Amino acid sequence: MALPANQARALSFDTVAAQYAATRPGYPPALFEAVEELAGRPLAGTDVLDCGAGTGIATRLLRERGARVVAMEPGAGMAAELRRAEPEVPLVRGEGNRLPFATGSFDVVAYAPAWHWTDPARSVPEALRVLRPHGVLALWWNQADIRVPWVAAEEDRLAPFTRGFPTTVAELFAPFPVRVATREVTWSRRITVEEHIRNLATHSHFVVMDPAERARLLGANGTALARLFPDGELDEPYRCGLTVVRAAATPRSKVTLTSR
Repeated sequence: MALPANQARALSFDTVAAQYAATRPGYPPALFEAVEELAGRPLAGTDVLDCGAGTGIATRLLRERGARVVAMEPGAGMAAELRRAEPEVPLVRGEGNRLPFATGSFDVVAYAPAWHWTDPARSVPEALRVLRPHGVLALWWNQADIRVPWVAAEEDRLAPFTRGFPTTVAELFAPFPVRVATREVTWSRRITVEEHIRNLATHSHFVVMDPAERARLLGANGTALARLFPDGELDEPYRCGLTVVRAAATPRSKVTLTSR
């Protein structure tokens, strides 16, 4: 039986798992500091479920902050890369719409960045179910900073052939008795033009694209960037969005969304 289109696209990362692990960006320390601020507690000593953990990029950084992490990943290829990178981390195969964990198991449920592969009508109640009292659901994702001119130009070149996901998620929680807070952290990393192109190639819209079309598009983009960055290196800028959700202590009718 064929998989639903969204699920099939989510699992497409298995075909590029090693490249994903090698080229995808991590997250800056300021992001985890913001998680701790909005959660009202340090990550050190907390039990964290890393949902859609992929190759373990966020898993590793959470562990470096002192968290006790359980990784959950639906894809076999991505899970294999995570196991190679973080062999000591408990790894469970599963997905966010039906969490295979007991009620009240975690202090933090994290999605980095896998939330858009879930159905909020199912994944929100599931996250709230497995959280302990005062626990939080934390979602974060890197978004290319199109305020930077070369990034905006690249977006224009590729936009007709790609389809992204919503960059704001707070409104998705309006039907639920929760409180929501947001942050944004800007940061960048210095990489080669070739590494940047290899990173782009791991995004799902390119992974599922016809190989010849993908090679043509990314080749043309690489040529344009090579002209712009003749030394072969660039600063890849990001706006890292963070949304932290906790169960509301007030009646549902009084719940409001807050953005900071």
